[in-house]
Order: sequence, then structure tokens, then C-alpha cells
Amino acid sequence: MDWDRINLALQLLAIDPQGIKGLWLRARSGAVRDRVTAALDALPLPLVRLHPGIADDALYGGLDLSATLATGRPVTARGVLSQPAALVLTMAERVPPGLSARLAHALDTPRHCLIALDEAAEDGEGLPASLSDRLGLFLDLDGIAWSDTSDVVMDTNTLERARALLAQVTLPPDAASALTRAAAELGIGSLRAPLLALAAARALAALSGRTGVEDADLRQAAELVYGHRALPLPEAAPPDEAEPPPPDPGDDAPTESESESQSIPEDMLIEAARAALPADLLAQLTAGRAARAAKGASGTGAKRGGNRRGRPLPSRPGRLGSGARIDLVATLRAAAPWQPLRRKAAQSGTTQSDAVLLVRTSDIRIKRFVETSDRVLIFAVDASGSSAFARLAEAKGAVELLLAAAYARRDHVALVAFRGTTAEVILPPTRSLVQTKRRLAGLPGGGGTPLAAGMRLALATATQARAHGLTPTIALLTDGRGNIALDGSANRVQAEEDAARLARAIRATGLPAIVIDTANRPQPGLAAMARLMDAPYLALPRADARRLSGVLAAALGD
Repeated sequence: MDWDRINLALQLLAIDPQGIKGLWLRARSGAVRDRVTAALDALPLPLVRLHPGIADDALYGGLDLSATLATGRPVTARGVLSQPAALVLTMAERVPPGLSARLAHALDTPRHCLIALDEAAEDGEGLPASLSDRLGLFLDLDGIAWSDTSDVVMDTNTLERARALLAQVTLPPDAASALTRAAAELGIGSLRAPLLALAAARALAALSGRTGVEDADLRQAAELVYGHRALPLPEAAPPDEAEPPPPDPGDDAPTESESESQSIPEDMLIEAARAALPADLLAQLTAGRAARAAKGASGTGAKRGGNRRGRPLPSRPGRLGSGARIDLVATLRAAAPWQPLRRKAAQSGTTQSDAVLLVRTSDIRIKRFVETSDRVLIFAVDASGSSAFARLAEAKGAVELLLAAAYARRDHVALVAFRGTTAEVILPPTRSLVQTKRRLAGLPGGGGTPLAAGMRLALATATQARAHGLTPTIALLTDGRGNIALDGSANRVQAEEDAARLARAIRATGLPAIVIDTANRPQPGLAAMARLMDAPYLALPRADARRLSGVLAAALGD
């Protein structure tokens, strides 16, 4: 991304932060990002830093506990959304759905702007769509070296003049329609994008000292606002030869000179937006949208509620006992507003109380936490037949590639191999790359295909992992030619019935699974078994380790 374009985007945000709504800044923490965020001091709004775990009372205001207890009457504190501010959201890729909805609602009012600091490390992660749709600007600092940057100079006098001139800037009559058509051509379905582009165009004109928006302003605005939103469109269908020609224009149709003077060429807006895109950005953003929309696309394990450990949730009313942990601060907040009434009731009653704070059972608040369990990928690999060594090499490579990233994603990997008449656990759930290589080195191959035995052992391994608090996923790699039944007999018919029964058992447990067909040609029997398991089916003949790892990551929602 060009550094001059980054400077321009920051200047526009400083001129009209509430109209442009904010900035989606995708970059890892470092010196380059610090150089960009240092320019945010030029915004005409106070900067307020937010954490993804911020509570509602900090956002909207609530009871000031210490002042309430000191004065004996309710004292409320103002929240960060009570006055206009530039909200700097750190670790924006981790923002929970509830907070993203609250911030989106705040951005719908012309009071705040949001600077989302997105540190996503992988495709499919990133800012929720409810926020990215509302932020006008997007900057990606990935690949920008320190030597390619310089200090962002924000001329205070120039910005002040532009802000004073902004209210006088007018738009051409067809600017909104031209930007809307350009957005549709780029596959942008949100109507917020043209409105944000209009705000950016007005800020560009004010920055140049003009009171009218020109075509060059619209092109630059489309480049800045539409670039990260654009999607590839399907090819247009060939025109129907039988379609009648368009009717002749009537007398009321505008002349050629009139249309040229009133029309803004949206083709130029589209080309400007596309020219600003990196070569692979469209594919990355499309994959990210698909992954976030898919079920379980967070790439993490299952969430479990409790009151012992994990990420804290808002407390709830409750009672003592059953191992519950009291949220003392929340309990005091619930009791504080009622102290004057309770003291009066205590003084007018027969029993007098010298207690500083009167707490009732209804005031008790219980702590709540949500714990995300670790995930384990269980590879059930067919090690039979003449091509077993090739398939095992692919599985070994895929396991090692996934383990290399397991330290960041907290994934475990297990390996079940089936050959001859039985199946065995070659590698229990682990994140140790050294142990994995050692255990996989001498894995044998050849013999019959006890597919049902491999599925049964994979199911048992998944059940055991779930009992230990892990979230298991089964990946079955086979050519589908099962010929050994569960009793060890060479009975193909019985072997297929056993495999179908185990497929239904896996589906009944609700375990996510995927079936990977490693035969030279796709096997219809494996596709049918995948439907019984309610699992995706992938035909990957001659799949190498890196391709197999990529397909697994996409199919399982990484």
C-alpha cells in the first residue's frame, strides 16, 4: 500500500471523523503501526481506548460504587459513549458479537468514530461485518517496511481550514447515483458504502480548499472506500439474440451534449477502486467472509459456561451454595441504591441495625465465565494397500503442517491408522512436533482395509478427548474399499454394513467430521457414507501434504 495514500486517508479521517465513521487498520503491533496511530492525535475528538472485554457499565455508564457507599445515596458515573469520542478498539479481531453490535449502534449516530486495530494473523479472522461495513477507510500495513515509511505530517492549520469549509462543500447532482452504480458493479451490496464515499469526497474537496466536489474527488473516494469492499462478479451471460432492440428515444430524452455534461463516468470510479487493490486481496476477503459466515468458523473449540474459570461474563442474580462464586463488586452495586430505604425501614422497625451496608438475598450476584476448550484433529488414515506409503506420507506432512500452527491456535492432533485386520492409535492427542515426527517415522503399511475398525477407534478417541474437555473433529482419509469386517473376517458386504453403522453413530454423537477420498477416482460409496455422517466429502486424488492441510483448514472453519 502506498504511504502517500495512507497519509491521505488519515487526513480525511481527521477532517470528518464522524462522517467517514472511522478506520479499519489491519496490522500487527510494531513500529510501522505506531507511526500511523500517532497521527490519530490530530482528530478533533478525544481518543478513548477500548478493550474487547469492556463491560456495559463502562460503555453506557452506571453506578459509581465508591461514591455511592461514601455518600449514602446513588451516584452514577458517565460511560465512554456519553460524549463524542474517537474509540480506539484494540485487538479488534477478538471483539465478541455483543460488543460489536453495541459499537455498531453507536456508529449509527453522528457522535463517534471507531479506529479498529485488527491484528488478525490468518485468513478468515478479522473485524466483524457489522463493524467493517460501517467504517469508511481500510488500511493494511502488511508488507510495509520501516524504510518505506516516514512521519505522518498532519498540518493543524490545513486541517482546521478544511473542517471550517466542510459544511459549505456541495455535491454534483448525480454523484450519489454514480457512486451507487459503481458500488453495484464492484459487487458491494451495502448502501452504507456510497454514503461513506460521498463523505470522503466532500472531505477531499475541503482538503483542497474547494466548495464543490469534482470528478477527481469521486475517483479518489471510490479508491479509498470501495477497495476493500469489492468482490469479483460472475461473468455476464451472453446477450439473447431474440431480444428486441431498445425503443427509440422520445423527444424528452436528453441530447448527447446534455448527457455528457451531467453524467459522471462510473467506469472511471470502478477502475480507480480496482487499481487500489493488491493482487490477492479480493480472494483473501472473499475467503474471510465465507469462513466467518460458515458454521463454527471461529476456528476455536466449543464454549462452555461455568462459574470457575475462563473469560468473564456479566454476573447474574443467584444464591449462595453449590460452589458458586460471589461477584462482590456486582453485589455491592446491586445493594447500594437501596441503602437509604433499608436504613429507614431498619430504624422504624423493632430491631435496630448498626451495619454499614444492608445486603439482601436478592442483591447476591454470581460470577460467570465462558471457557473455550482446545480443539483436537483426529486423523483416521487408511494404511492398507499398495499405495499406503504415499497416503501416509501425505498424512504425515499434513499433521506436521497443522502442528506448526498449533501453538498459536491451541490445536491438538491425533493419528489413528488402520491396516490388516485392526486399527491402532499411532499418536495420542498432542501438540509436540518432536514427538509427532518420532511416532510417525516407523508407521507400517499394507494389508487389508478394516475401514469400520478405523472409524470405531477414531470415534472412541474422539469420545475420550471430549471427556477430557477437548473439542474433537474426525478427518477420515481412505480410498473407501473396506473389505475387513469388525469381527476381523474378510467379508466385504459385512464390512460395508459395519462402516455404515459407525457412520450413523458418529452422526448421532454430533461430532464434526470430514471424509477425504484418496482414491485415484472419486468413490460414490464414500460420498454416500459422508452423507450418513453428515460430513463434507472431498475427493483428493494425489493430494500433497500442503494441499491437504489447506483443504482441511478451509473445510473445518479455520
